[in-house]
Parts: sequence; structure tokens; C-alpha cells
Amino acid sequence: MAASESGEVAAPYGGATAAATAPGGAPKRVRTRHFLQAKRDGHPIVGLTSYDFLSAQIFDRAGIDFLLVGDSAGNTVFGYDSTLPVTVDELIPLTRAVARAAKRALVVADLPFGSYETNPREAVHTAIRFMKETGAHAVKLEGGERSAEQIRHIVEAGIPVMAHIGFTPQSEHGLGGHVIQGRGEAGAEQLLRDARAVEAAGAFAVVLEMVPSAAAKAVTEALSIPTISVGAGPDCDGQLLVWTDWAGFTTGRIPRFVKQYAQIGQALEAAAIAFREDVESGAYPAPEHEYE
Repeated sequence: MAASESGEVAAPYGGATAAATAPGGAPKRVRTRHFLQAKRDGHPIVGLTSYDFLSAQIFDRAGIDFLLVGDSAGNTVFGYDSTLPVTVDELIPLTRAVARAAKRALVVADLPFGSYETNPREAVHTAIRFMKETGAHAVKLEGGERSAEQIRHIVEAGIPVMAHIGFTPQSEHGLGGHVIQGRGEAGAEQLLRDARAVEAAGAFAVVLEMVPSAAAKAVTEALSIPTISVGAGPDCDGQLLVWTDWAGFTTGRIPRFVKQYAQIGQALEAAAIAFREDVESGAYPAPEHEYE
């Protein structure tokens, strides 16, 4: 994004700055059409996951373009070993909280495993629940050619769909684990077929996860809809990260493609230790924390 003479970063939509405001001071909502405009104009699209009101408020104020209430909540919120156990009823209140906080960002709700695969009718029913009960602006589901029919029916019902191809976490057992997709000639060709299938079905954007940069670039150049990278290199139209990885909240193995911009986990742990020590020593509460 280009910088103005004042040093502010020009946004491709939503106003003059990254924390865009419309006349009257009210933030202008990012829409799906702005994703297409951003691709045409060459403006990177920026996304983060979010699962609660407070983080969503912060990311929205920071000018993040879209917030994904991902089924990654299975790991980050509920403590599951994978995303597979997450249910619709677990994700709906999280999505509702994020949607209440976001004044500018587009809010995308993940459809969890088992809520759309059986048939298009089930997929539409799940998507409608999220739209009616949460205030989300779009839904996301995994799968390319295999999910094209579901995407088409959801879009025909008037609900925007963000697709997700490459490594699809809900299919990790079928894929043999966390394995990079789109490698080799056959893999790159399948990735492109999946991308074209979701575009033809009406998806407004497609996430490419854990694929070689060259394959992602080829897909990006072939599509008219934007591509969003999750470990798919710099040549996609946008970037998305799980916020707890990005902010240093999680511990253990961090994916190679994640850049950590903070160490919130360490800061919280240090603060908790300091609080415990103050209470144990009698330093807290001090007189200034008392009521007369």
C-alpha cells in the first residue's frame, strides 16, 4: 500500500488510512467486492484469525482487512489435538463475539468438519446458521473440486464463500499428516484444478495453505479471484496467520511460515508470576488499591 505525504498508509478501500473511517467518523466496512478490487489494484489483503471480542477489537482498530473465526479454535481455545472435534455449536458463540467487535473488518466463519461434507443441503443449512446466529459476513470451507458443489449452492443462497485448498487441516489424516501440497507437476496441476473449481463455483477468494511458492504464484496468476496465503509464499494476493502463533501466544512447534511479531505468552506468564509473588509477599494490594 502506498504512503501519503503525511506518512499514513493508503488503504485500497475503507478510507484514506489503514484504520479507515468514512465521513462522520464511522468505519467503512470491508466487503467481498473490495477483495476483487484489491487484487486488480495490487493491494495486499491482510487477515488474522480471532476468537473473542477483545482481540477482534484490537485487530479491527489496527486495520486488519478480514478476521477468520477459524476451526483452529479447536487447538487455541478448546485444547483439542486437532480441528476435527470442533462443532458448529462451539464456533457460533466465538463468531458472534468477533462479529460484534468488528466495525470495519470482514468477518469470515469457518465451517467445521462434518458440517458440510455430506451434501449441498447440509452445507447450505450450516452456512445459514452461521449467518443468522452470528452476524458473520461470509463462510469458509475446505476442499477444491470435492467441495465445488457445496460452494455453488451456498453462493446461490446468497452467502459469500471463501474457499480453502492445498493443505486442508480437516483432512490431515487422509493427507497423511501435515504434508506440503502442490509439489511436483501432478501436485501443481491438482492445485490449479481445485482453484479453478472453487472459482467457477462462485468463491470470492481462496486460501492456499502450505504449498510451494511457485505453485501458489501460478494459481494466483490464473485466477480472477484473490488468493490468500497461509504458508504459500509472497506472490499471493493476501496473507493470513493464526493470531496466537503470530503473537507468540502458543508454545512448542511453530510452522515455518509464521513470523512472530510479539511474545505475548512470555509477557503474560511473567505478569502472572509477578502478581503471585506480590500477593504472597503482601505487596498487593497496596494502600492505593484500597477504598476508604
